[in-house]
Amino acid sequence: MDTKTVLEQALGGGGYILLAPLAGGLLAGFDRIVTARMQSRKGPPVLQPFYDVAKLLQKRGTVVNGFQNFYIICFLLFVMITGALFFSGGDLLLTIFALTVAGVFLALGAYSTNSPYSTIGAERELLQMMAYEPMLLIAAMGMYLVTRSFQVRDIMTFSEPLIRYLPAIFIGFVFILTIKFRKSPFDLSSSHHGHQEIVKGITTEFSGPTLALFEIAHWYENILLLGFVYLFFAAFGPVVAVVGSIAVYIIEIFIDNAYARLTWRFTVTSSWIVAATFGVINILAIAFLR
Repeated sequence: MDTKTVLEQALGGGGYILLAPLAGGLLAGFDRIVTARMQSRKGPPVLQPFYDVAKLLQKRGTVVNGFQNFYIICFLLFVMITGALFFSGGDLLLTIFALTVAGVFLALGAYSTNSPYSTIGAERELLQMMAYEPMLLIAAMGMYLVTRSFQVRDIMTFSEPLIRYLPAIFIGFVFILTIKFRKSPFDLSSSHHGHQEIVKGITTEFSGPTLALFEIAHWYENILLLGFVYLFFAAFGPVVAVVGSIAVYIIEIFIDNAYARLTWRFTVTSSWIVAATFGVINILAIAFLR
């Protein structure tokens, strides 16, 4: 590996760690404004998520036990490591596995509080992981079959748009993104809508700085997920790829505001059906055509 490649990897990973919270916070503010417009409201300013996190950091946190904060810090660190690995052009499969470990730490943090509401939220978080993991792995397999590499740098520089080869996998990936973005109808473990439920779910016992860390980790994760979407359009150029990623996020906002929460059984069943149909059929088509 030459010096130029190492420098590009360092800039990609370091840029993600420094800039992803800024981009993620602005994306959250954009989300609130679009949601408000869909509901015929004016909505908060675009910087409101930053104001909220700053206020949380100034509050005194209530800690049930010492492990609670430890697990949330691990959750944040693994999300950061996952994104740095992705944006430095690393292994896509390793990125997915690291993201899974981050989710496990979040569930452990909720379990450690011994609160019935947090426990239910943690169980739902694990069910969500069960629902979306197959489609994530199928997407990675599809990208490998097209590009013959699991390296993100190779996938991003592939000469042809992946969306041409993986249209069904892209649809399935957008389907499970609703789960990963924590949006209706699949926001089972923690809802950001007040009308969904009174008790927050997995973050019930998180407060002050701990809750701020959760929000920051969510910003990191959202940018990482949009990075996955970017790969499908990368060959069209960065402008088209960014526009495509934002368009997908706007679609997710629309779905979030158009549908009420569904049950965990429907979430798991529908996600597996989508993975088994859209994902597997697309992979078989690629294998047959090649």
